[in-house]
Amino acid sequence: MAEPIIERAPGDPRQKKIHPGLKFALEMGPLIVFFLVTYKGDWLTSLFPVLGEIGKPIFIATAVFMVTSVIALAVSWALTRTLALMPLVSGIVVLFFGTLTLWLHDDTFIKMKPTLVYALFGGLLLGGLAFGKPLLGYVFDQAFELDQDGWRKLTFRWGLFFLGCAVLNEIVWRTLGHIYPPELADKYWAGFKLFGFMALTFLFMLTQMPLIARHSPEKKEEE
Repeated sequence: MAEPIIERAPGDPRQKKIHPGLKFALEMGPLIVFFLVTYKGDWLTSLFPVLGEIGKPIFIATAVFMVTSVIALAVSWALTRTLALMPLVSGIVVLFFGTLTLWLHDDTFIKMKPTLVYALFGGLLLGGLAFGKPLLGYVFDQAFELDQDGWRKLTFRWGLFFLGCAVLNEIVWRTLGHIYPPELADKYWAGFKLFGFMALTFLFMLTQMPLIARHSPEKKEEE
């Protein structure tokens, strides 16, 4: 039987694993590159004047973001012969909104990309719960194990968190655009997109550790 294109269900022993560090690099690499190119776009243009034809730094960063996202998905496919659901959805949105950004020369689209991705993930998680499917296992299956009640509770909380991030992204990029000059606002938003959301996600994960501990199979075996 042919291997499925999308990753197998969480806990499926046939699902090929990749090193957590490499998994993190594949998921965060394109975001880091986007941030660096946004900040150093003028310097890159001085080295490679042809990049100036793309436009201001955030447009160059968008083009590089699209390319690195495709590369990350290709590497993931080469290693596991499947594609993780969330990076795949994010990559599709990057390509769609990135194309609109470059074609219409309007960075509104790439700035709205996190809003759509977070809203989509939040909607999928909460919608999945409505049908009895705690889909968060597709994200954290390699990190820890939970019982079904734990996955349901954690999925609900992450769904709300993602929806909150969607609203926050809209507030941040629109507010920065009113306070700072365009290119400075682009840099601050790119920084928040990488470091701000990373910090918020890390802090949110820490607040969920008690729930994870209560619903882990190891904890129940000890009891």
